[in-house]
Amino acid sequence: MIVAEQKPLEEISKSLEGFENIVIAACGTCVTVCMAGGEKEALKLASVLELNRAEQAVPVKVKVVTPKRQCDVEFLDDMAEEFGGADVILSMGCGAGVQFMAERFRGKLVLPGINTKFIGVAREIGVWTEMCQGCGACILEKTGGVCPVARCSKSNFNGPCGGSMDGKCEIDPNVDCGWQLIYDRLKELDRVEKLYEIVEPKDWRSSRDGGPRSVEKKEMRLDTDI
Repeated sequence: MIVAEQKPLEEISKSLEGFENIVIAACGTCVTVCMAGGEKEALKLASVLELNRAEQAVPVKVKVVTPKRQCDVEFLDDMAEEFGGADVILSMGCGAGVQFMAERFRGKLVLPGINTKFIGVAREIGVWTEMCQGCGACILEKTGGVCPVARCSKSNFNGPCGGSMDGKCEIDPNVDCGWQLIYDRLKELDRVEKLYEIVEPKDWRSSRDGGPRSVEKKEMRLDTDI
């Protein structure tokens, strides 16, 4: 899931200065789960913005809408009428959602209400950790299901850097050494011999180094003969 945090109220308020008709677009998926941009957070933000404007005697009308996903065209099209009278749209979706909203509603200014952090998992209530950087060429089969790109602070591919101590990374004693995790997992699986398989230098063209990426499944396209 995409993990994000809401932007500081001061930053949001400043970006909305001068606008009277504001639509806050929550999102019903990832940012709802990490409690950053779901309907609950959007309604709370709307109340705060209205209260602040009232204290300043500045007119404002704030409406909250919640598409199921902001990264899916069918859900955005269903919400098109909701954005009709808006001066500005404050998207509580991830960075992809903000950009897709801006692309679909070109006549509207779309502003971000959250900061997108990483692809991660929920460890416990209120705690999320990064697990994947979306490098485009997964090698988890070689590392016991522990990603060296995301979990090793230096993204080493062939063993630890030598700076760890007691299983913790040298950058922070609270951060697990990614390669300690890999070793422990492979040992549990009786597959430690995988550590002797040298991983060739990574072709980073499958990552962000090759520019914006896309995935196409031709069998799912309506305009393609199968």
